[in-house]
Amino acid sequence: LDGIRNGRVFVVTGDLISELYVTVSQDSAAADIGGELEINPDFPVGVAIRMKDPAGPNAAGRQPAVARVDLIVGELTGPASHPHQDTHQHVSVVERFTADSWVADGDYIVMRTQLKIKQGSYVRVRGTNRAAELEPAPDETGEDPWTDLWFYANPVFVSTR
Repeated sequence: LDGIRNGRVFVVTGDLISELYVTVSQDSAAADIGGELEINPDFPVGVAIRMKDPAGPNAAGRQPAVARVDLIVGELTGPASHPHQDTHQHVSVVERFTADSWVADGDYIVMRTQLKIKQGSYVRVRGTNRAAELEPAPDETGEDPWTDLWFYANPVFVSTR
């Protein structure tokens, strides 16, 4: 319950992954999912993503695999002017990782990158088993829900000095 209260959660469908860790760091300071990191905007921040593929089949008897992980950065600009809109001009996918750009570390899949963040922002990740689907789409009537799986992490907040 403490993790939920403090935003240290991720959500996954179809057992696409079983563990997810996102760390944003600069020098010796770091913050994880649900945390906040104060940075110097003159220097890049490191982002480390670490996830685990479940060992066994999901409830449908399948073993889905992550095809892509998206790193998303959004500027903190205050309350939304159009809260029911599902896009925002200050939010974007800044990097897309695939099997060609991640490495295995024991049972984990690891991705690392660096970002320049100039103002208060959040960093979050999502992933899918469908490499060609760049943005999540509503399921079509009759679509097999076990073929379109996603995971989403709560953000790591970044403030500037």
